Amino acid sequence: MNSKIVTFSTVLILCAAIFLCGCTTTPQSDSGNQTPAGTTAPVETTAAAAGQIITVYHAGSLAAPFEELEKQYETAHPGVDVRLVPGGSTKLVKDITDLGKSADVFASADYTLIPTLMMPTSADWYVTFAKNQIVLCYTNQSKYAGEVNADTWYTILEKPDVQWACSDPNLDPCGYRSLMAIQLAEQHYGNDTIFDRVVSEHSNITVTEENGTYTLLATSPEPKDTFQIRPKSVELVQMLQNGGIDYAWEYRSVAEQNGLNFVELPEAIDLSSVTYADDYAKVTIETAGGLMTAKPIVYGATVPKNAENPEGGIAFVQMLVGSEGQAVMNAQGQPPIVPAGGFGTVPAELKALTASP
Repeated sequence: MNSKIVTFSTVLILCAAIFLCGCTTTPQSDSGNQTPAGTTAPVETTAAAAGQIITVYHAGSLAAPFEELEKQYETAHPGVDVRLVPGGSTKLVKDITDLGKSADVFASADYTLIPTLMMPTSADWYVTFAKNQIVLCYTNQSKYAGEVNADTWYTILEKPDVQWACSDPNLDPCGYRSLMAIQLAEQHYGNDTIFDRVVSEHSNITVTEENGTYTLLATSPEPKDTFQIRPKSVELVQMLQNGGIDYAWEYRSVAEQNGLNFVELPEAIDLSSVTYADDYAKVTIETAGGLMTAKPIVYGATVPKNAENPEGGIAFVQMLVGSEGQAVMNAQGQPPIVPAGGFGTVPAELKALTASP
């Protein structure tokens, strides 16, 4: 009797052992399919595990070209995950420098934010890679759409039944550039009431003049009546398309990318030409980020010192300033600077693609 009990127990133990061995030699993949006995289950590789995430903070006006660059980069570098974080350039700088947020690339709509707000503490080099211009956008449904042009636009913005907007000058370069363009219009058209009638009468933004230099005070805009402000210039596109406003200040590239009508302003106003650099410089603006001087619109990029993947950041900038990036920027209405300008301690990988002043 006892021998039978022992024999039966032995059989149960052997069966359990066989069952357990079978479980450990036939692991399942995530899809539920079993790996054949005698083979090794494949090891999954993720972008995070390989350290191949590239976080790109960029101006909202760079959204379209950078989405294209993201696709091209990920196609050329399988396993790499490019993560785009759009926003107002001034805000993004503060996120990096004041809040300590990590970015592998920072691309600004105003290159001067890098040397003035980031160097030398948060960055030690940058490249200049593209240009743009300020335009006044509208749709076929905008009030007085059939009358607006390069000579009449400011008289239309003065009208009490016209709603217009720009982005926040304290968060977005397009915002302070829009206000600069309106002030520059006074000199071009010989009318020193334009800024007051269009802007100051509908906000807390004021202007003072000293020795031929005009300073706009916009730290607390407080728009009202016919004038609206939004954090980012790209937010104004939907407002225009939905009929929430009649006119909006944008970069030409954004207007073209979204199929908007726009008034092409004289070069003396639109901040596009180095020929007028001295005239532009007669207008400055005081914002929460400091005093900004009007200058030709030039985009800049760097790899911040707090980058978690600086090698990946440099590789992305290589594509940006190389032939692939130049073609993308040109197709999106943002003429590339060829070769890109290089300033500060430019990485060796970029020196052949840049020119120092």
